[in-house]
Amino acid sequence: MMGIEWLRPAAFLGSILYALIGVVVFWLCFLIVDKITPYDLWAEIVEKQNRALALVVAAMCLGISIIVAAAIH
Repeated sequence: MMGIEWLRPAAFLGSILYALIGVVVFWLCFLIVDKITPYDLWAEIVEKQNRALALVVAAMCLGISIIVAAAIH
Protein backbone atom coordinates (compact mmCIF):
# COMPACT_ATOMS: atom_id res chain seq x y z
CA MET A 1 0.00 0.00 0.00
CA MET A 2 1.30 3.40 -0.94
CA GLY A 3 -0.08 5.32 2.03
CA ILE A 4 -0.03 9.08 2.15
CA GLU A 5 3.73 9.39 1.65
CA TRP A 6 3.21 11.13 -1.69
CA LEU A 7 1.28 13.93 0.05
CA ARG A 8 4.38 15.25 1.74
CA PRO A 9 5.21 18.75 0.44
CA ALA A 10 8.70 17.75 -0.73
CA ALA A 11 7.41 14.75 -2.71
CA PHE A 12 4.49 16.71 -4.15
CA LEU A 13 6.65 19.67 -5.22
CA GLY A 14 9.26 17.32 -6.63
CA SER A 15 6.60 15.63 -8.74
CA ILE A 16 5.36 18.99 -10.02
CA LEU A 17 8.92 20.07 -10.83
CA TYR A 18 9.70 16.88 -12.75
CA ALA A 19 6.41 17.17 -14.64
CA LEU A 20 7.27 20.73 -15.69
CA ILE A 21 10.78 19.70 -16.71
CA GLY A 22 9.31 16.85 -18.76
CA VAL A 23 6.88 19.16 -20.55
CA VAL A 24 9.64 21.67 -21.33
CA VAL A 25 11.97 18.97 -22.68
CA PHE A 26 9.13 17.51 -24.78
CA TRP A 27 8.27 20.96 -26.15
CA LEU A 28 11.92 21.66 -27.05
CA CYS A 29 12.24 18.30 -28.81
CA PHE A 30 9.06 18.95 -30.76
CA LEU A 31 10.33 22.40 -31.83
CA ILE A 32 13.61 20.87 -32.99
CA VAL A 33 11.80 18.23 -35.04
CA ASP A 34 9.51 20.92 -36.47
CA LYS A 35 12.54 22.99 -37.53
CA ILE A 36 14.38 20.10 -39.21
CA THR A 37 11.39 19.02 -41.31
CA PRO A 38 11.23 20.63 -44.75
CA TYR A 39 7.70 22.00 -44.28
CA ASP A 40 5.51 23.55 -41.61
CA LEU A 41 4.02 20.68 -39.60
CA TRP A 42 1.13 22.72 -38.23
CA ALA A 43 0.03 23.98 -41.65
CA GLU A 44 0.27 20.51 -43.17
CA ILE A 45 -1.75 18.87 -40.41
CA VAL A 46 -4.37 21.54 -39.71
CA GLU A 47 -4.83 23.39 -42.98
CA LYS A 48 -4.18 20.61 -45.50
CA GLN A 49 -5.66 17.83 -43.27
CA ASN A 50 -2.66 15.54 -43.84
CA ARG A 51 -3.66 12.54 -41.70
CA ALA A 52 -0.59 10.47 -42.55
CA LEU A 53 1.69 13.22 -41.27
CA ALA A 54 -0.51 13.61 -38.20
CA LEU A 55 -0.02 9.92 -37.39
CA VAL A 56 3.74 10.21 -37.84
CA VAL A 57 3.86 13.28 -35.58
CA ALA A 58 1.67 11.51 -33.00
CA ALA A 59 4.03 8.52 -32.98
CA MET A 60 6.99 10.87 -32.62
CA CYS A 61 5.28 12.63 -29.71
CA LEU A 62 4.65 9.33 -27.96
CA GLY A 63 8.25 8.28 -28.50
CA ILE A 64 9.63 11.53 -27.10
CA SER A 65 7.24 11.31 -24.16
CA ILE A 66 8.36 7.77 -23.31
CA ILE A 67 12.03 8.77 -23.50
CA VAL A 68 11.48 11.84 -21.30
CA ALA A 69 9.46 9.84 -18.77
CA ALA A 70 12.11 7.12 -18.61
CA ALA A 71 14.87 9.71 -18.17
CA ILE A 72 13.00 11.43 -15.35
CA HIS A 73 11.98 8.19 -13.65
